[in-house]
Amino acid sequence: MTPDIISFGELLVEIMRKDVNVPHAAIGAVYRGPYPSGAPAIFIDSAARMSKPFKFTTGFIGVVGNDEFGLTIIHKLKLDGVDISQIRIENGKTTGIAFNQYNSDGSRKFIFAPGAAGDLSKMDFKSSYFSNVKVLHIMGSSLSISSSSREFCYEALKLAKKENPDVIISFDPNLRPEMLEIEKILDICKPILKHTDILLPSEEEATMLAQTKDSNKACQELLKQNIPLIVLKRGKAGCTVYSKDFESYRQISSYEVEELDPTGAGDSFDGAFIVSYLAGWDLIDAARFSNAVGALKVTHFGPIPNTTYNEVIEFMKHS
Repeated sequence: MTPDIISFGELLVEIMRKDVNVPHAAIGAVYRGPYPSGAPAIFIDSAARMSKPFKFTTGFIGVVGNDEFGLTIIHKLKLDGVDISQIRIENGKTTGIAFNQYNSDGSRKFIFAPGAAGDLSKMDFKSSYFSNVKVLHIMGSSLSISSSSREFCYEALKLAKKENPDVIISFDPNLRPEMLEIEKILDICKPILKHTDILLPSEEEATMLAQTKDSNKACQELLKQNIPLIVLKRGKAGCTVYSKDFESYRQISSYEVEELDPTGAGDSFDGAFIVSYLAGWDLIDAARFSNAVGALKVTHFGPIPNTTYNEVIEFMKHS
């Protein structure tokens, strides 16, 4: 299989505090899990589920340990239609684990055990896998997790461009200070930003990338750096679309839902936006659809929901 949409990077399970504001140090407090996770895995699973009506194919390249956690991740991706032929099972290492504490102010705190999650390297390249690539999605977390994973990201970009000069490069900065210092993260993002066609940052990430305190000014500055399309993710406030085709930016409101767990909402949004963009949708319609996917995600506990394309459309009709 040579997929239309390819992503790669860390594969994890998340072990999540059952209740908010419960610190990891609380002895005997309850965790829930394991939940298949890893930002690029959440993205590709969302893209796979939202691709069903359009018949876009999706594939993932990554590494898990030879254990039940790894099998849980692989099973979920395969169940939802992601090609998992390029996921390597590494003997002698455990699958990556992220312990997640979520707080009522919206902040999260992780304890991260990388295991095999950062073991992606040039040995995992298969040039023929990129022969039909239409979209290559890169996550900042995959740049940050290890030097070998970072080199894979850079080489994958070069290979995708070689195989298809018109390939769309989408980039979610996904800045993770718990992995590397911000200055280092910004430095390693630069080679990706030079080739980015669609940038999908949060407000905080946009201001960090542009080194300014205002997210609107940040996105306008990033547009000047030859990034054609920026979709600023604003959580409950929806998103803002910045495009060189617009005379000004467009703000798109989100949907009101009861939040259960926001983990993975941004990555789910990414997957939906890339699919609708690839399908040729109007940018505003694509943004509304992606807002709906993100909103439905937060009603589900765990990073990767089971939401289908049809469920999203029905939700939009009645919201």
